[in-house]
Amino acid sequence: MQLLHWGPIIALTVIFLISAASDGNQKMKKINNIYKLYEGYKSPRSHHCRKCDRCVIKMDHHCPWINTCCGHFNHGNFTWFLFFAPIGCVHALFILIPSTYRAINWHYYFYHTREPVVYLGLFGFIGTMFAIGLAVGVTLAVGMLYVIQMRSIIKNETGIESWIIEKALDRDRDDDEDFIYPYNLGWKANLAEVFTWTGYPKSDGVVWNVRDDCNQFTLTIEQIQQKAQKRDRTFEYSIIEDYSGAWFPITKGCRVCIRFPCTDEPRIPVTKGDKVLVTRWKRHWLYGTRLKREGEIKEGSTKKRYRGWFPRRCAVEVICDDQNHAGKILMKKQKRQMIN
Repeated sequence: MQLLHWGPIIALTVIFLISAASDGNQKMKKINNIYKLYEGYKSPRSHHCRKCDRCVIKMDHHCPWINTCCGHFNHGNFTWFLFFAPIGCVHALFILIPSTYRAINWHYYFYHTREPVVYLGLFGFIGTMFAIGLAVGVTLAVGMLYVIQMRSIIKNETGIESWIIEKALDRDRDDDEDFIYPYNLGWKANLAEVFTWTGYPKSDGVVWNVRDDCNQFTLTIEQIQQKAQKRDRTFEYSIIEDYSGAWFPITKGCRVCIRFPCTDEPRIPVTKGDKVLVTRWKRHWLYGTRLKREGEIKEGSTKKRYRGWFPRRCAVEVICDDQNHAGKILMKKQKRQMIN
């Protein structure tokens, strides 16, 4: 349910897609991420949201409570909401708790003071206690989210970028190659990027303020290199059992049904004979991208990607007979065992 009365909290601008690039700017084309879903180029710090089915500028996360993404143009308003919601709940607690106390001890106030007596019936008392519980829960939960968002703003990095940085620090690189996060300008400048007197962030969402020792595409280049490493550790699997895409596939066994991935990522239905490029492994589940079937290619559905989890028992790994490829697969297996 969309709470439309929140106005600016829900406002989010769709990303500027650079659909036509200059032929002379070949360097930009090589560095910039190709946004295959819409056949264009996406700006730095932008990511695609599965829930909204659109690309979001400086996407932090998709918030289910406001049913939209927290991104560049509503990050400040969203943080202000996280700040004032606990304050409103604390204000309610200062009213509800003393009122409930006076309602329970009404006989004392009736005989010993001249203050107005608070009466609460059975349903009124139950409703008040329920409201107190909600106010305490919202204060703690939303207050923690506010702390998380403020830490993100102070460091000028989104939740997605924190994951990219973590992988960048663990990635093998040359001795003279150091990763520097380009958007951390200092905590004061980082706060000024989001909180302004006009209510609009400083950046336009395409060109960003970066450190002097970095450029606009420092993080983009790191993402491209991480994706290249991800492709190197991709394995092809062939589907041997049909799977409907159910979240709890009891027909695949109790262990598969119970030990499902604890994530909101989608499940993909597969049929016997499909090919899937797997990038993540669990004991009973695999995550990968299903290659398009011949009929889907003929229909022209080239934009949609079929990516998600499916039971491990439904697939077997494809082993190539080529000696070089077999050696590469062996190296990948050893690397995967070290990771696991």
